[in-house]
Amino acid sequence: MATVIGVSFLLSGRDGTVRADGPVRQFGARGPAVDAARAGSAMVGAFSFEPEGPAALSIPERLVRDSRPLTGQAPLRHSVALRGTRPDANTHRDRVAAVRDSIAAGAAGKVVLARAIELATESAVDEFALTEALAGGNAEHNAFCVDLSAAGPDYRDRLLIGASPELLVSKRGAQVYAHPYAGSAPRSTDPAADQAAAQSLSESAKDHAEHRFVVDYLREALGPFCVDVQAPDTPVLLATGEVWHLATPIVGTLADPSITSLELALALHPTPAVCGTPTASAAAIIAEVEGPRGFYSGAIGYNTEAGDGDWMVAIRCAELSADRRSLIAHAGGGIVAQSDPEAELAETTTKFATILRALTGSAVIPARADSSP
Repeated sequence: MATVIGVSFLLSGRDGTVRADGPVRQFGARGPAVDAARAGSAMVGAFSFEPEGPAALSIPERLVRDSRPLTGQAPLRHSVALRGTRPDANTHRDRVAAVRDSIAAGAAGKVVLARAIELATESAVDEFALTEALAGGNAEHNAFCVDLSAAGPDYRDRLLIGASPELLVSKRGAQVYAHPYAGSAPRSTDPAADQAAAQSLSESAKDHAEHRFVVDYLREALGPFCVDVQAPDTPVLLATGEVWHLATPIVGTLADPSITSLELALALHPTPAVCGTPTASAAAIIAEVEGPRGFYSGAIGYNTEAGDGDWMVAIRCAELSADRRSLIAHAGGGIVAQSDPEAELAETTTKFATILRALTGSAVIPARADSSP
């Protein structure tokens, strides 16, 4: 299997590893990057959740694909303290309840709300060791590490590191593929409890409705670009290390194969899996309740000189500071009219486990740095 080396971009998954050296040219905005990709330049990096937010895209000096994923390694054992939460647990519950009531009143069909934790480490984090630990935490060896410096001075030497299971879009010639995840349940170390959680998710009307929002959106969004789009009527159950998900593969044939994977990713983003529906209404509620998200729930990926590539939804991730001694991790969940605030809070806690386990060996959110014994 592949082993991580010093790179500015790295993406690992079931189909192998893509890494980039460079950059030759950087883009802090989407438009010029699209123009360069259309002109035949390879492109790697990330773009933020907000359409007018920052991007960290670049033309790499070299783009290398390997058919092997990262080897993966055991979790790191960093000593970590909690600097703060954004917002605290009670406020998140209150936000969920308020948004749920707004949805029931007709303001939207679904809204994804997220919260964040800020972590401090006693020693500097080796970003490549953390990427390997993330790859070792799931069966497909999903992991990514992206330099955000292209987004401007506020992001210089900061990194986005994670293990997203969710493919936003993949393009190979005239074929386009999406694999949305929406609807989730926490996994258990007890086999019987784990199977019970999977069964409950597979029978959950709420989660199936949430998932259908995403599938319908992607089929409609891909429609203008494709002569044919196919998706099964029923999702399948898939598992990461911490979470069961409902997932549906979507396959299309492009009418114009010259469109780049970057353009497709921008056209599909944000999906209801990270925003909600209708998109404009949900995004407006998120902006009012959360404020700017930045790169969390945006997308990371690569585009070859031929326009092919893969773009992942930027979830199960954290932003690592320039000094490598602090991280900000986000986690969210889809709110619908039937949502329970306590369950939604628990869902975000479960999703933080991906970063926490890779960093510390434990899924437990640590105590605050200023807490007394």
